Amino acid sequence: MPEQPADVVRDPIVLDFLNIPEAHHVDEQHLEGLLITHLQQFLLELGKGFAFVGRQYRIPIAGKNFRVDLVFYHRILKCFVLLDLKVQEVEHTDIGQMNLYLNYFKKEENMHKGD
Repeated sequence: MPEQPADVVRDPIVLDFLNIPEAHHVDEQHLEGLLITHLQQFLLELGKGFAFVGRQYRIPIAGKNFRVDLVFYHRILKCFVLLDLKVQEVEHTDIGQMNLYLNYFKKEENMHKGD
């Protein structure tokens, strides 16, 4: 079992393989598309043990459908990793939305219901 987060996830994650010029503004959809196009390189950059689960993963909560940009599963840690891409500064509403997603996964998607 890993002892430190750095044993599993790279920090920082470098996305140079996307070849985005520094002066170029990329929106979240374009960034997501680039990451999917270069998925193998992105998985290697994330670190060991990551498996791709889905893109625009549908999360049904209280009769509404939400979507998380990218979902991965970490084979070593046995947990889901959710990525909600942001190209602007993160706001408190973004954090609340991610907490909603995480709670859904904890309750509905986690295979280890007792955890």
